[in-house]
Amino acid sequence: MADEQRTAQRSGGPGPVSRWFQLRMNARANKRIRKGKGSFMGMDLLILTTVGKRSGQPRQSPVAWFGDGDDSWLIVASGGGDRNPDWYANLMANPDRATIELPGRDPVAVRPLRLEGAEREQGWQLIATAAPQIAKYQSKSDRQYPVVRLTPR
Repeated sequence: MADEQRTAQRSGGPGPVSRWFQLRMNARANKRIRKGKGSFMGMDLLILTTVGKRSGQPRQSPVAWFGDGDDSWLIVASGGGDRNPDWYANLMANPDRATIELPGRDPVAVRPLRLEGAEREQGWQLIATAAPQIAKYQSKSDRQYPVVRLTPR
């Protein structure tokens, strides 16, 4: 095993092969979303564009979303189960620079709000009803997944 893979495994981060695979799959999903075909495992997808917390570079991630009113979308920061995904850290670090792309539509600047308390519970119930697989995934984790509401800026 290469030293960088050992280091990545010890630090909890992805190794170079899994990182490459993840980037490739994200690029494929983003291409499909831009062509108007934005679903995976029965869930609708959007492209979330954030700005890297450390790099300052734009980052694009396909993310499952759930409608929360006319102009509001809920997303869940489930990541790999044991930690929040990188997009979540980037979104919270640079909330004023986030945009989303819905299938076949132009980008929309959004304002993220991490839901807490009763608001989070209400949002979570909406998500768990729409996608029971996410609720099952959550039940296997020791942490509570953040739920974020995105609204147009």
